[in-house]
Amino acid sequence: MNEIDQLARKIWDYMLMHHEIKSADAIFVLGSSDIRTAERAAELWHQGLAPFIIFSGKHGYHGDVVFEKTEAETLADRACELGVPRESMLLENRATSTGENITFTQELLKEKGLDFSSFILVQKPYMERRTFATFSKQWPGVDFTVTSPAISYEEYPSDEIDKTSFIEGLVGDLQRIKEYPKLGFQIEQEIPDDVWEAWEKLVELGYTRKCL
Repeated sequence: MNEIDQLARKIWDYMLMHHEIKSADAIFVLGSSDIRTAERAAELWHQGLAPFIIFSGKHGYHGDVVFEKTEAETLADRACELGVPRESMLLENRATSTGENITFTQELLKEKGLDFSSFILVQKPYMERRTFATFSKQWPGVDFTVTSPAISYEEYPSDEIDKTSFIEGLVGDLQRIKEYPKLGFQIEQEIPDDVWEAWEKLVELGYTRKCL
């Protein structure tokens, strides 16, 4: 493994929450350009861990993939292909950020008279920690766990998501974990010194396209 991979892998490992998944009122897929999040949600649904899947997302900023439909619709279509019935899905297709995923989904559930108190949150692997920090701040009082597709660092790049863009995403998300609590978006998360040093080195190497 070369130096860049060693640095990025250190951030990747920090981002994973390793939650033990438990049954919930709904599986909540936060907007993503990674279709594998829909596949993870369908897997959880087929395991009987929740009766509903919520798909939230319009088009996020710095998306590596631009879908013809909204993220919510595209991810829901994939889950449908995998055997999840439409009547088990709820779609929110306005959100363009993690905070909006939460806010607009809260509004959707209120409109439908649904009072969910527990969730399995699904995101791509390197956004697990930011999802945890954002949800903890913006939806207090509910029970949740965070999960992602079971993909290794080495497996994550794909035909749609190249290696450089992937590492830029890691760098941008770690910066948000550090900066967003100051803006009231997330709870504080302790960042180990070696993880932040890896971030600084990757910034020096130019992986800054998705930084604030």
